[in-house]
Amino acid sequence: MSVILLLGHTLYGQDCKLSIRGKIIHLENNEPIEAAYIWVAEAEEGAVSDQNGNFTIKNLCSGSYILTIQYLGHKTITDTFNLETNTYSKTYRMEEESLGLQSVEVHGHRDAVQTTTAVSALYGENLLESRGENLGESLKRISGVSTFSTGNSIAKPVIHGMHSNRIMIMNNGIRLEGQQWGAEHAPEIDPFLADEITVVKGAETVRYGPEAMGGVILVNPAPLPTTKFSKTSLNLIGASNGGMGNLNLVHVGGLEKVKGLGYRIQGSAKRSGNIKSPGYFQDNTGLSELNLSSSLGYSSSKLGVEAYYSLFHSELGILNDSHTGNLSDLENIIENGRPFSDGEFTYEILNPKQRVTHHLAKLKSHYHISESWKINFQYGFQLNHRQEFDKRRGDLNEKASLDLELFTNTLDLYVNHTHKNELSGTWGVNLIQQANSNIPGTGVTPLIPNYDMINVGMYAMEKYSKGPLEVEAGIRYDFRNVNTARYIDNELRTADLDYQNFSAFLGGLYHISPDLTFNSNFGSAWRPPNVNELFSEGLHHGAAAVEIGDPNLESEKSLKWINELQYDGNKTHLEFTAYLNPIQDYIYLNPTGETYVSLRGTFNVYEYLQANALFYGFDFAGSYEFTDKFSGYVKGSIVQAKNTGDDSYFPFIPSNRMDWGVSYSFAKDSDPKTNKITLSNVLVAKQNREPELDIAAAPPAYALFNLAYTKQINIGENKMNLGLQVQNVFNTEYKDYMNRFRYFTYDMGRNVLLKINYEF
Repeated sequence: MSVILLLGHTLYGQDCKLSIRGKIIHLENNEPIEAAYIWVAEAEEGAVSDQNGNFTIKNLCSGSYILTIQYLGHKTITDTFNLETNTYSKTYRMEEESLGLQSVEVHGHRDAVQTTTAVSALYGENLLESRGENLGESLKRISGVSTFSTGNSIAKPVIHGMHSNRIMIMNNGIRLEGQQWGAEHAPEIDPFLADEITVVKGAETVRYGPEAMGGVILVNPAPLPTTKFSKTSLNLIGASNGGMGNLNLVHVGGLEKVKGLGYRIQGSAKRSGNIKSPGYFQDNTGLSELNLSSSLGYSSSKLGVEAYYSLFHSELGILNDSHTGNLSDLENIIENGRPFSDGEFTYEILNPKQRVTHHLAKLKSHYHISESWKINFQYGFQLNHRQEFDKRRGDLNEKASLDLELFTNTLDLYVNHTHKNELSGTWGVNLIQQANSNIPGTGVTPLIPNYDMINVGMYAMEKYSKGPLEVEAGIRYDFRNVNTARYIDNELRTADLDYQNFSAFLGGLYHISPDLTFNSNFGSAWRPPNVNELFSEGLHHGAAAVEIGDPNLESEKSLKWINELQYDGNKTHLEFTAYLNPIQDYIYLNPTGETYVSLRGTFNVYEYLQANALFYGFDFAGSYEFTDKFSGYVKGSIVQAKNTGDDSYFPFIPSNRMDWGVSYSFAKDSDPKTNKITLSNVLVAKQNREPELDIAAAPPAYALFNLAYTKQINIGENKMNLGLQVQNVFNTEYKDYMNRFRYFTYDMGRNVLLKINYEF
């Protein structure tokens, strides 16, 4: 893997502060090529392409150059150009050689994210440090991403103030479809699946459909091997708070006798008991989780086929004190700010609780029609079974109060064209069929009706790359039909609703200099109202709240303009993202200030409302290496969201936050990242931009200190990573505004985690 630069020019009297900047990607799928070696022969300067395929060679003189790119198993590229002023930039697409050649490795065909909008990723060391956390908590390491939580076990990712049905989560290329509309409906996905988790912060409805108007989260495993290969990874994690234990085992292999055939088997188990806040235990906050997944794939120079299956199963308790017996109890616990009893530790999970099982199966195939055209087919099936249990008398206590089954079929057919010149693109059709059923026998009027949904989408995207400039544009049309039915007081109520709209975007990326990049993306987006927003009518047991829908809600329509500036120097990395997002007919769940009293307790009442909104804000992140051993980082975000109709604020919008830290390495200079200690501090401001009507005032600001130590130990040819983390070092008592249980309890206290990762 090498890039050889042969140059012939006179050094004397030349401007020798010029640069060559490039990006090396696979021709067949635009996936970046990592670890290519770049070499300038006469200057005797070299570089290595990074994980994104980028490379930069600085301090070159003006003159004529011949650029030769070589990569194992790919055809050589030769490019002749003149370097006169500033920077020469270009994207190089490499074509695979025939499988018949010796020592040729066929790479996996996971499609790269081709977008000019802001993208951040969690991988490598940062992903390893997040092991044991749920998906929402893991993604809080990325600026601009926070969580909307219900207690400490349930967290939904929030991107630029948006969550649930406005954020699409892709599980190995399949859009995750569950009952994601609820605040306490955490994503049914195991983060251990991922080799990389990518967050796309722009409105990606053209690429992925209406539910991506707030952003996309891509949970991608590593590509399957295509040659003889064997690797096993073991993760063991323990936590002091909640007595949590987490086990994960992954085995990846490739066969020698069948070239191009690879497989992966993965499983994890997690168990924890009651969470402890400073001074007391939170009753009934235990968790039990079991996950499995497997993949089998074949890849050749022309054809690729992959089959995938995953199972996610969890059972978790809902804070006992969120379900109160009468109005005075509810008012008293909100005024007290915490449970009246100190509780005790136990692993037992009682009612109220929720039990969720999610099956996902995928079959994907691609075929290279020619060196420039590839056709893709993907089918996905999902079954989501959600049960929510309330405190009930006698035998009814064993029956679920909410029992839903959601069947989803997705079909994607699309073509990619990638040429040796500057043009590439994707054209496709997407079909989604969904059926949701309330399982009889709960003895409770269903919160949402049975429904059938069909969505058909057609889209086209084109990308043009020329030197330092990349320009991308796309357009999409979607049609959706929703048919609902349910009985209320022995009366059948039905509805047949149609929604349709266009969405489009235009974006660009420009390399201002070898170290500085600017990208801008402007896109329209829309989202039809979800069934719960239209027809919720009753007690939502897991959320401990009564929710009222509105069947007259209109589709949300938005325009999002997002801009990002990135600087990558030798010791400094900086990125700044700013966005503006006006939304027409924004749908939100608003506390009414009223309560509902029943035999099962007293609950706060919320209703779905609609208003015009303006979201805007910015994210920032930066790091600096002070010395070879001492470094620091800082990141933060500000989100503003206003109801432009009456100049008020919306509920459950993240408050301003900042995270900073410093690291010191004890390791030798040869590998400074394998033995280091990090001290970090999270600062979260009080949410002063809150609605006038809320059940309780926003909690005060808080600051948390965290400590982490990591060390890598080589055991023969294998390696073991050890991690010790102390979260909330000073056992600070605090409440987060984005936690719906802040009315009843403080958040988690100090937590000490021990993490072991062994690869063999």
